[in-house]
Amino acid sequence: MASMAKLTACIIAYNEASKIEAAIASVLWADEIVLADSASTDGTAEIATALGARIVQVPFTGFGELRNRALEACGHEWIFSLDADERCTAAVRDEILALIADPTPPHDAYRVPRRSYMMGRWITGSGWYPNFRQPQLFRKAAMRYRLEPVHEGYELLTDKPLGQLRNAIMQFPFRDLDEIIRKMNRYSTLGAEKLAGRKPSMWNALGHGTWAFLKHYILKRGFKDGWAGFVIALGNFEGTFYRYAKRHEQDQDWGTPPSERLERPRLNPPSP
Repeated sequence: MASMAKLTACIIAYNEASKIEAAIASVLWADEIVLADSASTDGTAEIATALGARIVQVPFTGFGELRNRALEACGHEWIFSLDADERCTAAVRDEILALIADPTPPHDAYRVPRRSYMMGRWITGSGWYPNFRQPQLFRKAAMRYRLEPVHEGYELLTDKPLGQLRNAIMQFPFRDLDEIIRKMNRYSTLGAEKLAGRKPSMWNALGHGTWAFLKHYILKRGFKDGWAGFVIALGNFEGTFYRYAKRHEQDQDWGTPPSERLERPRLNPPSP
């Protein structure tokens, strides 16, 4: 009788001490837990180690490279990718265990729905439910990430089509508004790199930002989510606008204007 396939829960993190314990606790059922840490300074790695995770240190050069390096450290055939702000649920656990127990599952990679909680409510609009990122359950040999610095894509290495789980994990993307602003700033800097070779104008930045706001607030019905929906739309405006503005800034050589060295003038001695 063939043995049951084993699974590694793979988590990436940087300074996520306030979130990592809950994330790891939700995947203690996995055969192995690997945390790819990028030199956190807030105790993230120590918390993960205490919970039984194996730590691999990966210098951050972009999310695509980070995720690929994390996959290389995983020791089992199946991988469940979880971010520090995500939580597995019992229903997802049971669905995954049933899938990998099947010696011939219909797919080698699966998208996993996410249900997000923000500003005291579960988000139902804004394009956030059901919300998906790259496939989160897959055979190790079936997928790799592309090397974009942020919002990285992926490449399937299997002939089987992409599957999708029925049940949703939970996501808690932001602790507070301060974190929203910090993430917007970081992601817009990384996103500016993806615009290399383009020469955005001020109107490009404003137009793309405005479209991002309208798309999330109107077309994706963010207005259903009250304060949270408006903040999500505004955050997308800011992130998009500053991505283009930072690309413009990187193409400039503004420097600073020259300044003089000023000393106290010498007074001429009085005439005799």
